[in-house]
Amino acid sequence: MSLRLRTITREEHLAFIRSRASASHMQVPAWGDVKAEWRSESIGWFDDANQLVGAGLVLYRQLPKVKRYLAYLPEGPVIDWFDRDLDRWLSPMLAHLKSQGAFSVKMGPPVVIRRWNAPTIKEAIAAKQAKRLRDIEADWYEPRAFEVADRLRKAGWLQGEDGGAGFGDVQPRYVYQVPLANRSLDDIQKGFNQLWRRNIKKAEKSGVEVVQGGYDELPIFHQLYLVTAERDKFTPRPLAYFQRMWNALNAEDPNRMRLYIAYHDGEPLASTTMLVVGEHVWYSYGASANHKREVKPSNAIQWRMMRDAYALGGGVYDLRGISDTLDENDHLFGLIQFKVGTGGQAAEYLGEWDFPLNKLLHKALDLYMSRR
Repeated sequence: MSLRLRTITREEHLAFIRSRASASHMQVPAWGDVKAEWRSESIGWFDDANQLVGAGLVLYRQLPKVKRYLAYLPEGPVIDWFDRDLDRWLSPMLAHLKSQGAFSVKMGPPVVIRRWNAPTIKEAIAAKQAKRLRDIEADWYEPRAFEVADRLRKAGWLQGEDGGAGFGDVQPRYVYQVPLANRSLDDIQKGFNQLWRRNIKKAEKSGVEVVQGGYDELPIFHQLYLVTAERDKFTPRPLAYFQRMWNALNAEDPNRMRLYIAYHDGEPLASTTMLVVGEHVWYSYGASANHKREVKPSNAIQWRMMRDAYALGGGVYDLRGISDTLDENDHLFGLIQFKVGTGGQAAEYLGEWDFPLNKLLHKALDLYMSRR
């Protein structure tokens, strides 16, 4: 059966996303409004009965001085990735993007290859037998994911380099997730390690109060975020970015983005943002003060978000990116160590893939990105 592809309206796109159990928050129409420096387009695949069977949000970034674009589908598109005839989805997409002036296409198939449970990771760290997640036996594999990778390679797609850490892609290849479906809140908390449970109790006894904030409290989050950026040595986004994110996402769905603030004696000590699409809930951005860390506001805020995600009917609470390092001397080790305490699972996605429609321009872009 052949598929036709065309530009679709935001309404068509959103209706399709709502018909699915979940999709990435970067594949909803409003994400195009968040990424204001990119041009965005919603595309849809139609079957012979003219039914919309797949959708994608494309972000176009123009090359300086020429009307040629990098076309990017972050954590998408939302199609049947396990279709044996993957070409019937991707060929019309490439033809369409080329007609729109794209010289290169980047996409991130939302396909999980394997998962490692918390006890497996803890054991590997304690035994000091492996330096990376990929060096230890996974608890779960998706055999079809390897077939998808083979099909992409044969069709001319190039797998993004991840430099071994999982952060070479624009979106992280490795993430940490806590399953919520078919579990009680007690089960979820029992899955936490002793330190996490102790820290949650300590926050309660210390009088840490976690509240849900709104648009007007975004500056509180941003002040803590600037402190975090200085401490962790990353370039912070401006407050206007988060305000635009709030307005765009919540105009599309009033429950799409939430803000949480942890207070102690009336002082904000930690703040986070949470995103919701269907049954998938993400811890999106986190920020914390440099002082009063002993009252454990970060553990308190995460537990509140997990409980709220559960109340919303979430099937998974996603703590987003981790490195795959198990080396205690690696500066990224703390990320996985903190998240493993939730008792969830590390998941490896298929990573990001590129298709050079114009090999010369694609190579020039690669060179430019490597020098940044």
